[in-house]
Amino acid sequence: QVQLVESGGGLVQAGGSLRLSCAASGRTFSSYGMGWFRQAPGKEREFVAAISWSGGSTYYAASVKGRFTISRDNAKNTVYLQMNSLKPEDTAVYYCAAKKPGGDYYYTDSFGSWGQGTQVTVSS
Repeated sequence: QVQLVESGGGLVQAGGSLRLSCAASGRTFSSYGMGWFRQAPGKEREFVAAISWSGGSTYYAASVKGRFTISRDNAKNTVYLQMNSLKPEDTAVYYCAAKKPGGDYYYTDSFGSWGQGTQVTVSS
């Protein structure tokens, strides 16, 4: 079990950049694969990016590949999502999550702990 708090969201113009941070509690942070998901009003929560416990493997939704980069700093108990070339369709509440044992990185039910989310709004 891990407590997660997202930060770094805000309003940005299309083409701009934001970096989201997710701070985790607990000394076992490095044992968890971590993911970012997002949810827009009226839409299902969708996978954005994930990173293995070691940071050696990363996964991205096709819609963000090449624009977003997930990383983690286990010494700081923090996972990041660097978002570049933002588009209006990236507007959503972004959530970080800690993965449960087993399961696939692309599915919400593979993750057992969730933050409260941070709003990202991209203006056209």
